[in-house]
Amino acid sequence: MRPHKTEVSMKLRFIFGLLMLGAIMVLSGACGKKADTENMMLYVKAHELYAAAQFSQAAGLLEGVNKFSPALILRAKAEYFSGNPDKAEKSCRRAIKYQPASFEAKLLLARVLREKGEMTNAQELAEGILADNPNDIRLLRFAATLAGERGDAAEAAVLLDRAAELSAEGAMVLLDRARLRWIAGRGTDALEDLSRAGAMIPAGTPVSRSINQLEKRITEAMQ
Repeated sequence: MRPHKTEVSMKLRFIFGLLMLGAIMVLSGACGKKADTENMMLYVKAHELYAAAQFSQAAGLLEGVNKFSPALILRAKAEYFSGNPDKAEKSCRRAIKYQPASFEAKLLLARVLREKGEMTNAQELAEGILADNPNDIRLLRFAATLAGERGDAAEAAVLLDRAAELSAEGAMVLLDRARLRWIAGRGTDALEDLSRAGAMIPAGTPVSRSINQLEKRITEAMQ
């Protein structure tokens, strides 16, 4: 019988929490700093709240964590989606202070600046990040949005073409991995890959049909 979606979701959240905790410990060691256990657990709990769209609660839980970049980035995201761009900007800048090369913090800061109407600052920041990360789909789409808003349709089209090319390639990678996972008896993981792949490309394309066909086969076999 196919596992109930709620059961699968709970298992995935538990596993994700453990992975996040492990990643934080590795990151802390890599930075030469030891984050205390309390901050780590706060981060994991806040991430669960964030995943459940409880943004205000997630931000509040991390309110006192000010010297741990991953927590600051998560807090900034939660503040941003809670409708507090000023607080989100402060959290982003603090995260960048402790981790100057943080792509996530810089991209979020650019989004926040756009939200606040600081278009020039947002564009300059986006251009700087794009120079170092020319193949990031999220950044390409954001840069295209900025280009469109300033009336540069040609640049927006170029950026979106590049993003579409990378999206199709990413979808193919996920499709290939889904096949391998299905062969290995990991049907649930395979379906997750297919779901992500399907969200990356337009419906009705050959790749989309392949995704749908494999998803149907796996679903039927797991019932």
